Amino acid sequence: MPKSQLQCYGESVYCTSEDILTKCARGKNSLERFIAVVAWAISTTRPVIFGWAPFNPVLGETHHVSRGNLNVFLEQVSHHPPVSALHATDEEERLELIWCHFPVPKFHGKSIKATVNGKRHLKLLSHGESYEMNSPDLFFNLFPVPGADWAGTVSILCKESGIEAELIFYKAHSFLGFGGNSRLIKGKIFHSKSSKIIYEIDGQWDRTIFLKEVHSEKTSVLYDARQTILNLNTPFVKNLQEVKPTESVVAWGEVMKDILEGDWEKARDDKRELEERERRLRKERSCKGEDWVPKHFKISQNKEGHWECWPLESSVPPSPIIVPT
Repeated sequence: MPKSQLQCYGESVYCTSEDILTKCARGKNSLERFIAVVAWAISTTRPVIFGWAPFNPVLGETHHVSRGNLNVFLEQVSHHPPVSALHATDEEERLELIWCHFPVPKFHGKSIKATVNGKRHLKLLSHGESYEMNSPDLFFNLFPVPGADWAGTVSILCKESGIEAELIFYKAHSFLGFGGNSRLIKGKIFHSKSSKIIYEIDGQWDRTIFLKEVHSEKTSVLYDARQTILNLNTPFVKNLQEVKPTESVVAWGEVMKDILEGDWEKARDDKRELEERERRLRKERSCKGEDWVPKHFKISQNKEGHWECWPLESSVPPSPIIVPT
């Protein structure tokens, strides 16, 4: 597809018809805010089209977009392995998001499992609350019916309120593509200390998910995918002079143009030229004994191989690329 994976990560944050992040910040109490955070976490899980792959971001590539008061910035901080860092801030709602992506693919014969490592940290600064969560795994089924789906367990924790959630994304089970229910999700919201369940969660993450209060058995809609990710607006460049040369649409601009025009041969040549230039740069740094240092994030890797990212700036400035609201 004519876009970078870095753009896809960013789109899961700023491409929404419904502003769920604002609901997180404006919740009247800790439980109401927590429910909104759960809905937002689900909203970042978008359907993946099997057979269409974005470009692998080049080292140092950036993606910077603003939607209303939300400013989102990403940088590819490592290429081998591929690690992407995201920082988003909304100074009016006083929220901050730090998100580190580190996918690790593994072949399983009939499928490929991409474990998406890295933590997301959502901070609601006005309430002194910080929410930590992980991502589900992405499965590519090769046989008997090709397709892509999210599966696995997502945990969301707010230490300040003592509330926690567990979401289970179920991988579809069917015979030759028939009779299976795909994209199911079940979960619960509970008190961390007592494990007492407050709400039960049930539905399909690409359609509608329901929230049932355990005490009263009252049911409401937690998340409506159609309302959140349909009728999206296309970003536009407000000020071309301010767009960084490392921006995804600049770095991959020629390849994107070739694909959109249907010139696949030129697209392959331009893509190969860009990747070979990146290999030469890596080789030159290796010969000089230089290590790549990200410009916008500090990164570290622990003994278990997990990566963490911290933004160097406290807030993200407005972008010359705008999403209409």
